[in-house]
Amino acid sequence: MKKNLIILLIYILFLSVYSKVMASEEIKYDLIKKTEIYEIRRYYDRLVVQTTEKDGNKSFRKLFGYISGQNDINQKIEMTTPVILIKEKDKIKMQFFLPSNFNRNNVPNPTRSDLEILNIKGGFYAVIQYSGRSSDKNFTKHKKILRDALLDKKILIIGSEIRATYNSPFVIPPLRRNEAMFKISWN
Repeated sequence: MKKNLIILLIYILFLSVYSKVMASEEIKYDLIKKTEIYEIRRYYDRLVVQTTEKDGNKSFRKLFGYISGQNDINQKIEMTTPVILIKEKDKIKMQFFLPSNFNRNNVPNPTRSDLEILNIKGGFYAVIQYSGRSSDKNFTKHKKILRDALLDKKILIIGSEIRATYNSPFVIPPLRRNEAMFKISWN
């Protein structure tokens, strides 16, 4: 029994360390307001590499290929967090943020026609954090909690729902960080 517990603890420690080194940079923001349920954050303009699919199954591999050197100059790019999923009508957009040292003048161009580099305009976002799996069910539960809290405070939602994930799939669910987000109108 002791041996199994020690192995489990080593495994958890390894995965939590592995998760932290997966990404070199987290997208920066200013915390504007914090409630018991959500945060209001101000994000600034930032570059992403994006793909759009009917389902998101192939998207991660395409984007990971780009940062692994499958671009016009074969440059490897450090992974950042979060990974973003946005559902719009019958399509899913997946985005990887590019490290802050890149701008329109020095970012490698994708070699795949189904990838694009975009500048995401900054703005204000309402965000709720949760742990567990990044399943549709878990995301739907938390985006509803967030939407209801925003509607209760008469905060205008001006964008599609956004799913943000921060950890590798090897991190055990209780230690994962996920977020549901909406772009909002904020004064």
